[in-house]
Parts: sequence; structure tokens; C-alpha cells
Amino acid sequence: MIVGAGFAGFECARTLSRLARGAAEIVLLNPHDYFLYVPLLPEVAAGILEPRRIAVSLTRNLPGTRLVLGQAHDVDLDARQVRYTDPEGEKGALPYDRLVLTVGSVNKLLPVPGVAEHAHGFRGMPEALYLRDHVTRQIELAGASEDPAERSARTTFVVVGAGYTGTEVAAHGVLFSAGLARQNAGLKDGPRPRWLLLDVADRLLPGLDERLSHTADRVLRSRGVDVRTRTSVKEATADGVLLDDGEFIHSRSLIWCVGVRPDPLVDSLGLPTDKGRLCVDKFLGVPGRPEVFACGDAAAVPDLTRPGEVTPMTAQHAQRQGKVAAHNVAASCGRGSPRAYQHHDLGFMVDLGGSQAAANPLHLPISGPLAAAVTRGYHLMAMPGNRVRVAADWFLDAVLPRSGVQLGLLNSWSVPLDTEAPELPRLPGGETART
Repeated sequence: MIVGAGFAGFECARTLSRLARGAAEIVLLNPHDYFLYVPLLPEVAAGILEPRRIAVSLTRNLPGTRLVLGQAHDVDLDARQVRYTDPEGEKGALPYDRLVLTVGSVNKLLPVPGVAEHAHGFRGMPEALYLRDHVTRQIELAGASEDPAERSARTTFVVVGAGYTGTEVAAHGVLFSAGLARQNAGLKDGPRPRWLLLDVADRLLPGLDERLSHTADRVLRSRGVDVRTRTSVKEATADGVLLDDGEFIHSRSLIWCVGVRPDPLVDSLGLPTDKGRLCVDKFLGVPGRPEVFACGDAAAVPDLTRPGEVTPMTAQHAQRQGKVAAHNVAASCGRGSPRAYQHHDLGFMVDLGGSQAAANPLHLPISGPLAAAVTRGYHLMAMPGNRVRVAADWFLDAVLPRSGVQLGLLNSWSVPLDTEAPELPRLPGGETART
């Protein structure tokens, strides 16, 4: 039983299926029927890629795995059962002999007044689709308004968190909104869309190589992004954002990218955790529970390359941990020997939109068009499907103008920041969507 089909869960299921060759039943429990390639989510929000391009079918790409649609809400470790709610609201329970928890993460919340009510995160497909519609709508409403103050507020976008996600959202967002504004006759005399990127750290991409940070900072500033380090939000309101230095930014758009926290299911297990992540050993097993394994964002995996630390919450680690977890599950059933997880990171890549990127593949720093080509090449290689469709969308975006329309499929209350399931939109009444 694998719970969650993110990078770790998908790779675990795929590897287990290959190892088992039909000798074991592999069950994958996930709220929806696709694997989401999260690194390209900013390109969906910016109108470059269509949503289904980064949604890879689980049933098509995992033919040896039985998919069960549902949101896990409880694990009975003694009875060896996972309880869940299916897409039509029915409750169910699934037994297991071996359990692999790869439930991932959700938006990280901070006790800032007004943020939960007025900000939106960027973890799942619904949030990306909402942001694309929201940015388009704000530009159109600004073009229709005759009030200069309203026009300025609607064309001001605030991104909090200058990590990997926040930097890419701002980089793609400023290009997307600028293109929409140029097409809008009501904004031919201005104002130009304004983007702010805030972080309490002293530089962009604080967890990555400083050379990547400097490249991203230079590119964003050259596009007019107002990058403010050592700056945080003191309060959020419907009219804007109050910064900790006392300045009030009039805006209708607050995008929360301050980081992630493990899925709340981890806390409900009653097992030892490290900063909310389930404690596991170097073989990805849960101490005292030989039938339970965990990896990805939900697990505090010892980093054997940096003794005393745990691996960071990145797709690079999650994908490789999923593969190791599959081998160790097989070993626990008598096939093969257990493997300790050890991986030296291969570098990181930050897509800055257009022909710009910052990357250090194999820790060799590059930037500009070369970095952009390497970054896109890496994504095509890492994606488990839809490669031709993604490449086709990139080609079309390079030669044709983007379609700046809002579909209106999601309202602001459909994608609350405080949610345990960012991959599912919320319905009226506060319930999570079942379809």
C-alpha cells in the first residue's frame, strides 16, 4: 500500500511494479488520478503550459498498480488499515501488509493576521489555475477602471517567499502580466504591472548556491520586480499588505510561497517526528514498525552525506527515496537486500521565464539561454510522460502570443491557504471537492 502519488510515491509504485512482476498486489491511494509534475506549475499559472501537460496519468503509466481514488485521513497501525474518503464522499478502508507513506506536504502557515483569509498558496493544480485566472482578471478590471488608485492596486502583485517556488512565480508572473497589459487598450497609458518579491532572508533562493541567487536577483530586477529582502508581512487585508517596516502596499493579490510543511496525516499517527516529518532510519523504515516505510516530504530521512542532518524537502530527493523504498519493501518480503538511502545532490535549476534561467548542473554554474535550455531539457528527461506535448506547448509559446482569457472555474474561496488538501478545490460549505 502506497499512500500518495507525488515524486516519491510515483517512483516507488513504478519500481515496485517492476520488481514484483505480478507476484504482489500494489495498491496506490491518491486523491486524483494523476501525478503532478510540480516544477512546471508556474508555467501553468503563466499560461505557457496547459494543465493536463503536467498531469501524468497514473493508470496509464503504472499498469502494474491498482489505483484507489481517495484522501487518506487515518492509519490504524495495529489493524494495518488505511481509512480514506473517496471522490464521491464514501468512506473506505484498505488493508496492507507493507505500508509506504509518501503523503507529501501542504502550504506552510505563519501566525500573520489576515494571511489565511487573503493569501493563496501555490502547491496544487487548483491554486495554479486560480492564479492564472486571477492575474488575468485583475489586469482586465484595471483596464476597465477610471480610478487611478484602483488601477494601481489591481496591477500590483505581492509574492511572499523568495525560495524556489516564489522566485519562479514572480519571474513568470511579471512577464505574463506585462503581456496582458500590452494587449489591454485601457492600460495603454499605464500603469505597468508591478510585482514585489519579499523574503526575510538576506537574498533570493537562500537555500541554494549564491551564484544562482545573484543571477535570479539580476534577472528579476531587470524586469522591474521589486525584490525586498529582510522584509516580512505584518498584516494582510482585503486592500493590501502591511510590511514590517510600516509601509502599506495597496494590492488585491497576495501569493504565499513561504515554504511547505508535512501533510497533517503524519501528526495523527502518534509516531516520533522531527519538525513535523516522520522519523525513519537510513533504510526509510519507521523504527518499531518494520512493516511501515516513509519517504519524501513527509519523512525526516537521515542525510548520510551530511551526518546529523536530514535530507531537504526537494523533488530530487523524493524521487530517489521512492526508488530506494521500493527496493527495501521488496527486501522485507525476501527479494533482495535492503539499501541505505544516500544521494549527493546534482545541482538545482531555476526557470526564470523567457530565455532566462539559473542552474548549476553537477555544480557547474550557468545562466541565460544555455541555462534555460539545460533546465527545460532536464524537465523533459525527468517527466514520466507527456514530453512531446510539453515540448509542443513550449514551441507554440515561443512563436505565438499567449491566450489571455479567464475560465472562471475556481473562486477565491475554492483555494484557501489553510487546507490539508491543496490538490483539491473546496466546495461551498467548506467541504473538499470530491471530483
